[in-house]
Amino acid sequence: MATAQAKAGRREWIGLAVLVMVTLIISMDMTVLSYALPFITADLEPTSSQLLWITDVYAFVLAGLLIPMGTLGDRIGRRRLLMIGAAVFGAASVATALSTSPGMLIGTRAVMGAAGATLMPSTMSLIRNMFHDENERRAAIGLWAAGFSAGGVIGLVAGGALLQYFSWGTVFEINVPIMVLLLILAPLLLPEFRDPAAGRFDLLSTVLAFVAVLPTIWGIKQFAEHGADWPPVAGVVGGLVFLAVFVWRQRRLADPVIDVRLFRAPAFSAAVVMNVLANFALVGFMFFISQYLQLVLGLRPFTAGLWSLPAAAAAGVGAAVLAPVLAQRFRRAYVAAGGLLVGAAGCLVLAQVGDEVGLTQVVVGQALMTGGVAMVLTLSAELIVSTAPPERAGAAAGLSETGSQLGAALGVAILGSIGTFVYRQQLSGAAPDGVSADSWATARETLGGAVQESRTLTSAAGDTLVALARAAFAAELRAAAVVAAGILLVTAVLAAVQLRNVGASVPGQDTSGGPGGPVTPAAARPPADGSAAPDTDAATVDAASVPVDPEPVGTVVEGAGPTGAAPGPEVRIGPPTAAPAGTRPAHPVA
Repeated sequence: MATAQAKAGRREWIGLAVLVMVTLIISMDMTVLSYALPFITADLEPTSSQLLWITDVYAFVLAGLLIPMGTLGDRIGRRRLLMIGAAVFGAASVATALSTSPGMLIGTRAVMGAAGATLMPSTMSLIRNMFHDENERRAAIGLWAAGFSAGGVIGLVAGGALLQYFSWGTVFEINVPIMVLLLILAPLLLPEFRDPAAGRFDLLSTVLAFVAVLPTIWGIKQFAEHGADWPPVAGVVGGLVFLAVFVWRQRRLADPVIDVRLFRAPAFSAAVVMNVLANFALVGFMFFISQYLQLVLGLRPFTAGLWSLPAAAAAGVGAAVLAPVLAQRFRRAYVAAGGLLVGAAGCLVLAQVGDEVGLTQVVVGQALMTGGVAMVLTLSAELIVSTAPPERAGAAAGLSETGSQLGAALGVAILGSIGTFVYRQQLSGAAPDGVSADSWATARETLGGAVQESRTLTSAAGDTLVALARAAFAAELRAAAVVAAGILLVTAVLAAVQLRNVGASVPGQDTSGGPGGPVTPAAARPPADGSAAPDTDAATVDAASVPVDPEPVGTVVEGAGPTGAAPGPEVRIGPPTAAPAGTRPAHPVA
């Protein structure tokens, strides 16, 4: 009979609130910079190349280090890594706010990205430690995902509000109080965990992961901004080559950064793919909405951010309420496919916008899209972390977040390229009267360029140019919405097929051993040779779950919990093997 899982107490839920705040801040930092760029440009006078790196270096470094940092947390301690990252993130935020040159700003933003890479997988993997009951863990991950989804929108609103009254540095200084609070509360509320049987940290794998992810995402973003050229092609090809070398090395290490055999589990591989494709549609399309609200409908940045708040609320409901509740009653395939269909319906609503009227469609469509996709992101994150062995939860969390970054970059690049093609096709005719050839060429590149050029023309010619460009951009947005809807529909089919054998509980929990059901923990299984099983107490914990250092009274340690419950479920790939107590197979999945 399966061992009952310990319920979380007030300490764990308060600790979760701290982790959600950290996630919210990290997500905000991905968008809060957008409104500050004009002020930074006026103050520091960066070149176009420097401005590009100011915008992108945070996300580049963050994406490149997520997997290695998740693995490092499994080895040195997830809480310890979280606190180190919080201290560095807070200090780098202050240095960023006080930057006096473009080079200094780029450098401090890179340090913030590296620190952010320690925070993201640590927060998700600590949830794996703190919540052993499946339903509670699903709800906790839902709240975590809601914080991440809402953070991007809140960053836009907060950035717009702060810049109306303060200097651009304040958009980074708001990070500091949260990081200080984390440093105070983490030792009191969060359990420590590290794998006592972990092997050495493979530095070469860390370098390979970084040089595989960073140039790939950089190349994809360059495609979106500048079109096809040899530097982005070289970046993507080089990244894929290093990725192949990384995978080859992981298959031969006794203690890999990521055990690639995890992908043999359908629930794990399907969750990773869902995560990538859902972020592809969501983030890729958000690129159009902010421009539409400001440049087509003429809303000010802060007002545009306020109209995006319903989408943030919908994301919170989808991630923290609907996904956990529905996943308790229905199979994951149905819940995931349902969320993706809701997201696709939102895209089809967005495909109805016009060049003069469209605010209602944007608000409703964006809310449906973000709410539906947030459900899927919660389920995929939970499946990735819960399916991986407990001692590898940090690495799995890093993989999940890397997939999010890769999907976002692909979405911006591919949907952006499709949109650019449609926009230029709409403006393929001759220049209207009063518009010079140079102004017309600039207007055909971007809507922002058309608005800028209109200010150099006569009133009548400028109005005509802006009207044509706005109509072209509305057509661009409609085309991108239809493509995003198609991506979500394909992902819904994938989820329905790949997760069809995953029940309402995480794979690996039912003693029946049926597909999608849970399996008996390894310690409770009879040996493969048929001999009698060793006499094991029900409260015995896995060796990977034993704390390294004595914890303060009341601290929840992985696998022990306040009542000594067994660790959460894990999927074992391959035949069960009997191992002596206190030992772990060379690979975390046997």
